[in-house]
Amino acid sequence: MNPEASSAADSLLLFKDVTLGYGDFTVLAGIDIDVRRGQVVAMMGGSGSGKTTLLRAATGQILPKQGTVTAFGENIAAADNNKLRALRQRMGVLFQQGALFTDLNVFENVAFPLREHTQVSEAQIIERVLDKLNAVGLRAAAHLSISEISGGMARRVALARAIVLEPELILYDEPFAGLDPISLGITAQLIRGLTDTLNCASVLITHDVAESFAIADQVYMVGQGKLLAHGRPDDLSSSADPYIRQFLNGEPDGPIAFHYPETPAFTAWLQRQGGKP
Repeated sequence: MNPEASSAADSLLLFKDVTLGYGDFTVLAGIDIDVRRGQVVAMMGGSGSGKTTLLRAATGQILPKQGTVTAFGENIAAADNNKLRALRQRMGVLFQQGALFTDLNVFENVAFPLREHTQVSEAQIIERVLDKLNAVGLRAAAHLSISEISGGMARRVALARAIVLEPELILYDEPFAGLDPISLGITAQLIRGLTDTLNCASVLITHDVAESFAIADQVYMVGQGKLLAHGRPDDLSSSADPYIRQFLNGEPDGPIAFHYPETPAFTAWLQRQGGKP
């Protein structure tokens, strides 16, 4: 096989010179990202840097102002509703809060995508759901209600639901947020192990440095309206860039200032309040 053709086939999500925003406001510009089969890719940045905007672009919730976002070789902006639905069915999404159905038990939460999007038999549903629950260590919790499980377990149930259709691309929105150290480590290793087992690609929208760097093949860091850096975790760890150093070390001040910058609008408002500049 032509190496270039093989490389293109392995590219499941591709951003080329992408500009993203809402209305007249631009969030990110000049973004180039390549997510390949078998990779765990971390998209990192501070709060408000545009990480979630990247996830919305990947799923076609927003379209680029410039450039192209390609999923499985298809330009998302050119996809009609049926094509977009088909592309999304090849993706799994783990939302930050899990988004589990509280009136369904663990088993039925994981079974939901199978009942909604396939015509498989009840026996096949039972087999697939228990298999995926086993993969996240919760096979014996299938009968429990959502109110009976911990937050860390709920995140794992949501992960089982995200992979039950065996997607080629899994998108994780802040997968480590709010987890205790044990649950955090378990979730990180599950993401790495499932990526390898399913031979899919996993994209983490995150600001958790330690756990992401431990499992990621590639890291993309956004901030200040652009792509600041990308490479292997070791590459970024050795970077001398002030913003990257500030983010990785958790420093309160640096290129991203602790104090919100004063603007003419603030000065005018302050004067109207009778305050001093």
